[in-house]
Amino acid sequence: FNKLPLLLRRCSIIPKYIANQANGSSSSEFINVEKLENRLYMLTLCRKNGLNSFSKQMLAEFNEKVCKLSQDRENVSVVIVQSSVEKVFCAGADLKERLVMPESEIAAFVTSLRDAFTSLAEAPFISIAAIEGSALGGGLELALSCDMRIAGAKAKLGLPELSLAVIPGAGGTQRLPTIVGVAKAKELIYLGTILSAEKAAAISLVNEAVEDGKAVERALQLGRIMIAKGPVALRTAKAAINGSPANAVNMQWEGQLYGREVVHSQDRQEGLKAFVEKRPPEYTGR
Repeated sequence: FNKLPLLLRRCSIIPKYIANQANGSSSSEFINVEKLENRLYMLTLCRKNGLNSFSKQMLAEFNEKVCKLSQDRENVSVVIVQSSVEKVFCAGADLKERLVMPESEIAAFVTSLRDAFTSLAEAPFISIAAIEGSALGGGLELALSCDMRIAGAKAKLGLPELSLAVIPGAGGTQRLPTIVGVAKAKELIYLGTILSAEKAAAISLVNEAVEDGKAVERALQLGRIMIAKGPVALRTAKAAINGSPANAVNMQWEGQLYGREVVHSQDRQEGLKAFVEKRPPEYTGR
């Protein structure tokens, strides 16, 4: 595929910023990958203390794992993304780490997160998000980067970034409209609506809503159906669908707006401080 060399170049570029910031650690403390059976793998988010929020180290580990799986495309056809943390799929970016991050680093970090999720979206394998608990902000953006989403009955999904005076910066403004339509995407982002699994399924934000605790089981069922298909045809079908003009996304535009309009605003700092201090923010529009 003509996109694979670009994906692999991105894999080699992303860690240069993030890995240098991750305390020099090369261990996989927060992301585990397990081979379940031939061509079927499980990628597990397991940063319990941070509710699976993406710190610099977790992002470096995530990018490394996704890139390794992508490079082994003849042996990896389906990857299920799940959480080992109870009641949470992914809490998005680590806002406590973001609060003390120099402004000069913020745009680079968000770009790296966006690129890592794009690497997952463009990977030559099929990815299925098995969502139990909350998938908010960057957590939902991670799920949107997957080819399919299965949500347990108690899952909560939404993009509440505007409440923190920022925009969804890891692909949410681009991928959500292609999945639920422009009008519904605007509603969900502008209002910061948090959806139940049932309501998410009703608008095709998730493919299926299942019983609580059954998301991984259903994802495995779907994955086993897929790995019985021709591997080349499976990854070619994904490339063909993703390459359709109807599914075009403009990540560069989202990144430019995030860096130009959001990063340097006083409201962004106030939103983060209010979140950490657990108080209502006082925004000034500056």
